[in-house]
Formats: sequence, C-alpha cells, structure tokens
Amino acid sequence: MTDTARTHHDITSRDQYPMVGRDRDQYSLIGRDRDQYYNMSGQDYSKTRQIAKAVTAVTAGGSLLVLSSLTLVGTVIALTVATPLLVIFSPILVPALITVALLITGFLSSGGFGIAAITVFSWIYKYATGEQPQGSDKLDSARMKLGGKVQDMKDRAQYYGQQHTGGYGQQHTGGEHDRDRDRSDRDRTRGTQHTT
Repeated sequence: MTDTARTHHDITSRDQYPMVGRDRDQYSLIGRDRDQYYNMSGQDYSKTRQIAKAVTAVTAGGSLLVLSSLTLVGTVIALTVATPLLVIFSPILVPALITVALLITGFLSSGGFGIAAITVFSWIYKYATGEQPQGSDKLDSARMKLGGKVQDMKDRAQYYGQQHTGGYGQQHTGGEHDRDRDRSDRDRTRGTQHTT
C-alpha cells in the first residue's frame, strides 16, 4: 500500500511540477519572489495613494483656512470702519429704515388685498352668470339649509304669536294637526324647489 501511495504522490507532483529536483526548487523561489514583488508594489501603491490623499486634504483645508481668515479680517475691518458711520448717521438711518419697512409692508399688503378682491369679484361674476365656479354647490346647499331654518323660525314665531294672541290656534279645532300638515306641505314644496 505504501508503494502505491508513494507512486501516486510522485505522479501527482510530477504532473504539477514538470521540473525535477533543483529546477523545481528554483521555480518555487521565483514564484515566491514574484508574490513578494506584487505585494510590495501593492503596498507602495497604497502608500502613494494615501500620500496623495493627505496632500490633497492639506491643500484644500489650507486654502479654505486662508479664505476664512481673510473673510474674518475683512469683516473686522468693515465693522471698524462702519461703526462710527452708523453711530453718526443713526438719527437719520433708523427712521429711514422704519419708513422703508412700513412702505414695503403697505405695498405688499395692498397688493395681496387687491389680488384677493379681484379673485372674489371674479368668483361672484362667474356665480352670477351661472358658470358654477368651484364651491358654488356648497354655497347653494348652505343657502337652502339657511332658508329652511329661517322659514321654520318664521312659522314657529307666527304660530306662537297667534296662539298667545288668540289667533290661529284658537280658531281651528285641530291646532297641532294643522301645524303639522302645514309643515309637511312646506317641506314638499321646498323639496320640489331644491330638485329643480
């Protein structure tokens, strides 16, 4: 068994490494040197890349730092120059700024109210001419409900007024039934008016 295993091993290694002896050992050294070369060049590439990133970051950060310091210096100089001018002209500038703010507010609010008025007039015109603008169905429904409530209140007031003065309720024998009949007649006529 051991002879066949060794023979099998020899066959496998001979197929894998066609060179024998010293040549095979040199070939394995060359392969290792090549792998080390590639690993070293990959490390060099990654170090070069890191250095380039660092240089770019330092350059960008430095230029932004210079720009921010220049902006700060310019702001301090402008504030130093402008402060005495603001103090000298403050009795003129403050009322002028208040006046300008009031004028701008007035113009903007009058423009807004004008646009709102034009929109409302346009809607009313469309509604009056029968074009049925948006929301007119809700207005008609509310008008019908309000009209019904007004008519109910008017009928109740008339009924109670006549009842206390000896009018309507005393003359007819069926007081409550007449009132219910009148209300149902009125509801029927109101229903026909709503559908047309």
